[in-house]
Amino acid sequence: MTADFQRICLVHYHEIGLKGHNRADFEKRLLSNLQALLCDYPVVTIHRIAGRLCVFLREGTDAAVALEVMEAARGIPGVARVSCGFKCERDLDAMGRAAVEALGECPDFDTFKVQARRSHTDFPIDSMELNRLIGAELCAAFPDKGVKMKQPDITVLVEVVQNACYICAHSVRGVGGLPVGASGRVVPLLSSGIDSPVALWRMARRGAVCIAVHFSGRPQTSDESEYLVDDIARVLERTGCIARVYTVPFGDYQKAIALEAPPALRIILYRRLMYKVAEELARREGAGALVTGESLGQVASQTLDNIRATDEAVGLPVLRPLIGTDKLDIIADAEQLGTFELSSQDAPDCCTLFMPRSPETHAKLDKVLAAEAAFPIAEWVQALADGAEVRDYRCPAYKPRRQRQGDSL
Repeated sequence: MTADFQRICLVHYHEIGLKGHNRADFEKRLLSNLQALLCDYPVVTIHRIAGRLCVFLREGTDAAVALEVMEAARGIPGVARVSCGFKCERDLDAMGRAAVEALGECPDFDTFKVQARRSHTDFPIDSMELNRLIGAELCAAFPDKGVKMKQPDITVLVEVVQNACYICAHSVRGVGGLPVGASGRVVPLLSSGIDSPVALWRMARRGAVCIAVHFSGRPQTSDESEYLVDDIARVLERTGCIARVYTVPFGDYQKAIALEAPPALRIILYRRLMYKVAEELARREGAGALVTGESLGQVASQTLDNIRATDEAVGLPVLRPLIGTDKLDIIADAEQLGTFELSSQDAPDCCTLFMPRSPETHAKLDKVLAAEAAFPIAEWVQALADGAEVRDYRCPAYKPRRQRQGDSL
């Protein structure tokens, strides 16, 4: 890196920019999340400049480390794009040299264009002229590369603000959405399978703080699924998408239901009890909804009749971000997220415990309620919620609530 320029990463956002009077709150939330989640990198400070967030890197930071920062930032919800480059003076010679250096650090490319933006009119050269002047410098420095105005391989960004100029070339797409913490709290039901981590991640991308509940088959099965869920949570934690996981040992309660309930209704009764426990934990956390990874018709419990029979168990809305999503699309999201390999490992859990040979696919609510009446559900809900084991993860937007009377854990 040349000593003349400070290395930066420019964070672009899209959806936040469409907000009205509360736009500043979303920007502050994203800035706070970036500060906390990039703390392991050589970041000096992060400032808002001209509708962007600029991450200033420590002097002496090389290009490889800057790329690591860019990769870390791109996965944080609310980030639409991240670009690497330099801060320089508002001097044409310095701007030209910074642009040449920034473009020179880009991976293989054949075409480029310059996109200049002048945020303050006290700079005498307008955007069109800047495009021409900086473009001429780059053409001279890279004679084997071509200029292409539509869909070039690289777009060199030139941002002229009041006291400085920011020039970036290498750019990657982010996950977009809203910053975590912008949309309240939800409680996803998190298994070690493929679907539920993706559902949780999609809610985090909509700005929700996710406080998950994992129902383990322990003591009727091993605790292997709990370790896999922790590994999955560690992946989600990298981008601040998960705040806490409650692990609920559920096996004995499933066994009790399996011994007494009609076999065809077991799955419905298991899930209704899970929902009730998750709702109780949501109440203690101040969360406004439950989240599941269900996709319509994918398995027996995910028919419309069965969904209606389970939803009736709780008063909170049950959000299903994958409800109309194809399995292959869910797998693609899991691969992008980095959880697919973990979720593909076999682990005994409550989902496969005491399963009937022929589960009901079109449950009638009156029959479900009659079967459920044989069990002390209210007592079970309190016992399961009180016995939940808690593990916290790094989520800058999450602050545990103070315990109130009746909120024992």
